[in-house]
Amino acid sequence: MQEKPTKMPPTKPAKNHRAGHRARLRARFRKAGPDSVQDHELLELILFRAIPRRDVKDLAHLLIDDFGDLSAALAAPRDDLLAIPGVTEGVADDFLVVRAAALRFGQSKILHKPALANWQDLVIYCRTKMAENQIEEFHVLFLDKQNRIIADEKMGQGTVDHTPVYPREVIKRALTLNATALIIAHNHPSGDPSPSHADIDMTHKLRDLAKGFNISLHDHLIVARGEVLSFKEKGLL
Repeated sequence: MQEKPTKMPPTKPAKNHRAGHRARLRARFRKAGPDSVQDHELLELILFRAIPRRDVKDLAHLLIDDFGDLSAALAAPRDDLLAIPGVTEGVADDFLVVRAAALRFGQSKILHKPALANWQDLVIYCRTKMAENQIEEFHVLFLDKQNRIIADEKMGQGTVDHTPVYPREVIKRALTLNATALIIAHNHPSGDPSPSHADIDMTHKLRDLAKGFNISLHDHLIVARGEVLSFKEKGLL
């Protein structure tokens, strides 16, 4: 006599662990704040706006893996971003908005305020503005008699390892703005903040030229991804 086949209990569909992921992540961020999310999760929250109907968890991990970290991913050149599968024009636009907002926020904390009394905010601002740049840029912060920052201007742009700087042009601009002090800054895309002989020579030439116009050079900052070097702290100025 043939045995009847044993009936197996119905198989439950596999649980989709990513269902409701966006809502849970948003709720955690809303309740516990930025410290409650990891870098890739914060990137997901940014991606949600540009990619509303697709899971972006894998894309967030891919971007951080490809560029190295959250900061590098957000600051990556547009063409490099668009070369990543899944990155849309909207994503590139939103990353630019995030960068612009971060700069404006940092600038609002230092502009028209005493630079020396808000030094850490100034250093953070310089890092935000220049640390991820792939070519060298030279910036000058112009200060008034109360050491308040009255202007932040880019006065040089070069290659991956050199920026032409003209001290006379810096002094000319300082006189136009009625500035009485300067802080200069430039970035090293190599990641090494160590000053070159050219960096030191240019700084001393600018300092000496500024003295003749009763303008002080407070410091020269070299911005790298992991560190900001101060000429004054290193005894170079």
